[in-house]
Amino acid sequence: MTPSADRPPLAPALLARSRVSRALWMALGWMLVGVGFVGLFVPLLPTTDFLILALPCFARSSVRLEHWLLDHPRVGPPLRAWRTERAIPRHAKIAACGGIALGFASFWALVRPGALPAIAVALLLLACAAWIVSRPSPGANPRIPAAD
Repeated sequence: MTPSADRPPLAPALLARSRVSRALWMALGWMLVGVGFVGLFVPLLPTTDFLILALPCFARSSVRLEHWLLDHPRVGPPLRAWRTERAIPRHAKIAACGGIALGFASFWALVRPGALPAIAVALLLLACAAWIVSRPSPGANPRIPAAD
C-alpha cells in the first residue's frame, strides 16, 4: 500500500480557480522547496519547515506536486506526521533544540550582546524550543492514525 492510499483524499476545493492564482501558488511552493533544499546543506536552516509551508501552496496549485512531497521517501514521513497529527519526531526535536542552542552560542560569541538583548534573544529561543518540545511525537495519540 502506498502512502497516498493511507491518507484521506485531498479536498479539491483547495485548488485555486484562476490560472494566475495557481501559477503564483506554484511559484511560491517551488521557492519554499528550493529554500528547504538549501537547508539540507546549510547548518541552522531548517528543511522540513519550508517543505511544510510548501504543502498548502501545492495543494492550491498542483495536487500532483503535493503528492510528490507527501510520498517522498526521505521528507514524506515527517510531512505526513505534521499534517495528520501536528507531530514532530523525537530526533527532529533534539536536532531543533541543538540547533537553537548552537545558534544562541554563535550569537553570544560573535555579537557579544549586552545583557538585555542577550536575555531577550534567549527568552525568544527558549519559547521556540518549548513549543517544539511540546508537540506530540508521531503515533502518540491513539485516536489519530500514525503518518507512517
